Amino acid sequence: MKKIFFPILTVTLLSVSSLAQVGIGTTTPAASAQLDVSSTTKGFLPPRMTYIQREAFTPVEGLMIYNTDSKKPNYFDGTGWKNFDGTSASIIGTPFQGGIIAYILQPGDPGYIAGQTHGLIAAASDQTTGAGAQWGCIGTTIPGADGTALGTGNQNTIDIMAGCATTGIAARLCGDLVLNGYSDWYLPSKDELNKLYINQVRVGGFSSDGYWSSSETDANLAWLEGFTNGLQVNDFKDVTYRVRAVRAF
Repeated sequence: MKKIFFPILTVTLLSVSSLAQVGIGTTTPAASAQLDVSSTTKGFLPPRMTYIQREAFTPVEGLMIYNTDSKKPNYFDGTGWKNFDGTSASIIGTPFQGGIIAYILQPGDPGYIAGQTHGLIAAASDQTTGAGAQWGCIGTTIPGADGTALGTGNQNTIDIMAGCATTGIAARLCGDLVLNGYSDWYLPSKDELNKLYINQVRVGGFSSDGYWSSSETDANLAWLEGFTNGLQVNDFKDVTYRVRAVRAF
């Protein structure tokens, strides 16, 4: 019978001690190290991902990645992502798809899908200047424009534009907007507007004045929010306030 011999390939990469220490490039891991990587020609390469990819999973405290958008290493401190100098590495305020990321949907939010990243993008600046714009068509009830929750602003805007032909109103400034290649902007609902208020510093460009939402109260009134104190109130539709468009992603 003919014997066949197979060559044996021996590669020494890991050294596992009795304490389950692991050495890469060394046979004597440092006594205080669970993992000791030794090299004078190569470095440690952590997982590399974008903001959106990073947000698609639930991290554990201490997890580290390299952020290819910010070009910085990030770590999770148990409550949020941080840069290695301790500053916030939040996705909020990041330029994305024609504007600035203003909010990421959380568990319990309408439209939230586990394992996916969705939220709101705000235009980088207001769609009004000076005194602002009217909500429009005071004295007329707009069927369907009474949504207040996250995810209702787009339909509100569609309904307002269909039910109020007045030019220059808040909803039309957003619904007709084409900005940075995107044409699906809308006037945020009451709850969506509140997310802009909460994250106004990171998003940037806001005034301390009031901003219209797309949420109607009745034939004469609609919801707005003051960006000085976050107070959400009703006012008459023919009063002028500032306007900031958003889009969903």
